[in-house]
Amino acid sequence: MTNERNDTMILDETYTLANGVQIPKLGLGTWFIDDDKVGRAVGDAIGIGYRNIDTAQAYGNERGVGEGVRGSGVPREQLFVSTKLAAEIKEHDAAVAAIDGSLATLDIDYIDLMLIHSPQPWNDFRGGGYDEGNRQAWRALEEVHAAGRIRAIGVSNFQQRDIENILEVATVAPQVNQILVHIGNTPTELIDYCQDAGVLVEAYSPIAHGEILHRPELRAVAERYGVSVPQLCIRYTLQLGAVSLPKTANPEHQRANADVDFVISDDDMGTLRNLDLRDYGRSSAFPVYSGR
Repeated sequence: MTNERNDTMILDETYTLANGVQIPKLGLGTWFIDDDKVGRAVGDAIGIGYRNIDTAQAYGNERGVGEGVRGSGVPREQLFVSTKLAAEIKEHDAAVAAIDGSLATLDIDYIDLMLIHSPQPWNDFRGGGYDEGNRQAWRALEEVHAAGRIRAIGVSNFQQRDIENILEVATVAPQVNQILVHIGNTPTELIDYCQDAGVLVEAYSPIAHGEILHRPELRAVAERYGVSVPQLCIRYTLQLGAVSLPKTANPEHQRANADVDFVISDDDMGTLRNLDLRDYGRSSAFPVYSGR
């Protein structure tokens, strides 16, 4: 099987959110890129053609991301910058203060997308009930969104019941759910629910923290298309209808990650969708990767 390229580069392609805001299909994740290094990584990515940059309060690198955006030479309105409200914040006034903090730290005039990072604090992930706290955090996001300082709002790591809890009180429905999606971990029911509800799925860690790069079954499929395993992984999430957010500070890898204008066959998509590859090595201790 040959690697048949399309005419349009993936960096030019967008999805349209329920409120009409366009979001590039491929973005740069910045988790674990230190604040003093992320500005260069963001600048390199934007120079290559990336227009979607993802960060979070918990990453500790919003300042550097903002520097990379401001120093890129690309007009602000051509870029899409996301961040996330810390998972531990489950009270309205604290959420408002934290959102103001992100706006000030990024210093890029406005935020394109802001998410609640998790329905539970990380030290109680999938543990206690935080329905009311999530509603309060959501109300804070709605208020800043209504003021025009955030263009779109959403959630991350939310299950169906968590989204439904927000929808019971929301005046603005969540427009995005950013979740762990990769070959070997495809939460089909949640993806289908989100898509049916008009919630765009974003796939973080589409290469599974690198833990699946040496899987022979993936190498065999990638070789048939004449691509690398990371390229196969990224293309897989895109064909699921998700935004893909691979993380790398290496410009060569950034460029390779964007070279995914090929099509995985329906048969191969079915095979890849049914794989179970959830051994994340040292990262397994982190709540999202622990299987809870």
